[in-house]
Amino acid sequence: MRFLRFKTNKAAPGGAATENKHAGKKLAGGLDKDVGLIKELFKDVDPIRYRRFEAGAEGKGLALCFIFYDGLVNSEIIDDFILRPLMTLPAGGEGDLLAHIESRIVQVNSVQRTGDIDEIIKGLSYGDSLLLADGCDEALLMDTKQFATRGVSEPEGEKILSGPREGFCEALLQNLALVRRKLRTNDLKMKFQTQGRRSNTSLCVVYMESLVRPEILDELYRRLSAIDIDALLDTNYVIELISDAKWSVFRTAGYTERPDVVAGKLLEGRIAVFVDGSPVVLTVPYLFIENFQSNEDYYLGYYYTSFSRMLRIVSFFLAITVPALYIAVVAYHHEMLPNPLMLNIAVESHNVPMPAGLEAFILLIMFDILRETGVRMPLGVGQALSIVGALVVGSAAVEANLVSATMIIVTAISGITSLLVPRMSSAVVLLRFALLLLASGFGFFGLTIGLSVLLIHMLQLESFGVLQLTPDRELRFQRLKDTAIRAPWWLMKTRPGAITKNRVRQRAGEEGSK
Repeated sequence: MRFLRFKTNKAAPGGAATENKHAGKKLAGGLDKDVGLIKELFKDVDPIRYRRFEAGAEGKGLALCFIFYDGLVNSEIIDDFILRPLMTLPAGGEGDLLAHIESRIVQVNSVQRTGDIDEIIKGLSYGDSLLLADGCDEALLMDTKQFATRGVSEPEGEKILSGPREGFCEALLQNLALVRRKLRTNDLKMKFQTQGRRSNTSLCVVYMESLVRPEILDELYRRLSAIDIDALLDTNYVIELISDAKWSVFRTAGYTERPDVVAGKLLEGRIAVFVDGSPVVLTVPYLFIENFQSNEDYYLGYYYTSFSRMLRIVSFFLAITVPALYIAVVAYHHEMLPNPLMLNIAVESHNVPMPAGLEAFILLIMFDILRETGVRMPLGVGQALSIVGALVVGSAAVEANLVSATMIIVTAISGITSLLVPRMSSAVVLLRFALLLLASGFGFFGLTIGLSVLLIHMLQLESFGVLQLTPDRELRFQRLKDTAIRAPWWLMKTRPGAITKNRVRQRAGEEGSK
């Protein structure tokens, strides 16, 4: 563990400072003044509704005003459990009116008493309803939220053959409930905070208190508190703002849309960050090997999943090196190939008007265009477009002597292998072109230099003070059991030591973990 770069002063989990023009302002206490103030604050916001009425006997009633944001509230709760009981509120009486209403009249699960204008603005904008009473310099904010949300369904980007089919949606509390259902323990902690000067987006930091390393948790809070931006509309905003290596092509934070994956990460001592309005959940620290781990690795047999994981690792290196290796051999190192094969390649390339390097660049760009088009189009049309486009364009280009058949094969190998590692798709595209450029200019020497720089960069990558490639720094089976292979569960006795403060996963493994 290395935390030399960071100050680990504990930051309160309250989030960054927000743009708050109404900080410190309070209600006046007069009903007309307070209603006028709310109307001025929400000027030109037509969905805000104002319901003024009197409670109690005629002529002696209490002047009240009920305010809510139409479309964000549950009308049945307002009608049956707030307005109807308030209509029967007896006039007169002694004591604290708001306290009486809060404790004896309204029947909602959450009521907050406040006179702070900023809290009132945030509450009304998020589906809470406001009750103002004449003569009171405070008001009641009542939980009446009801949002239109997607149902629980399997994420399109993380489909599996076996295992749970649940996926997160855009509702924060519903997502937290999906994780809570899998981890039914008070050791699971959930801390809320607000980010974004204008959006006031709710975030939730989730962790297992007995497993998380305090220094990693403190560092996460410090980075979150340093965020100062207008709005956070998705988890990727947070990933980019708190990333360790902001200019790296590799991620230093994980992401998923599956509750079972989040639960598994939490049980290893990681921390999850939920963002309201996004189905994607951030997990830290993030190890490099997680790029090659699939959701279903733990739901299928360990022989098959170990083979699949090693296949993904090999596919990553094939995806970034095959075009560069081919260009280096064809353009600079003919002696590396048998003479018959080299003659065939030379004959194929004889009528092609472009150099091999430029030919590879054009074909790879065309492949990425077809892939991106297929992703952006509707599902059925996109698949047909990708397959038909690749076949038609490829065969037509070869027949027209614009490209060689061998180059088509090389491009296909690189493109298909990149699909096996979807978490590395953006990195593969950039690294493939960078290595191809070096190989086109300097042959094997350039390719070797590029791979060396890449390896050095990977060895230096950190995620919240944890080295991504060599987190434990020891070659012991218990530390390698869930890396390039997936060992059976009865052998995975400990958790990753660099991530958690409690390494014992199974009691039988307590001695072996020492």
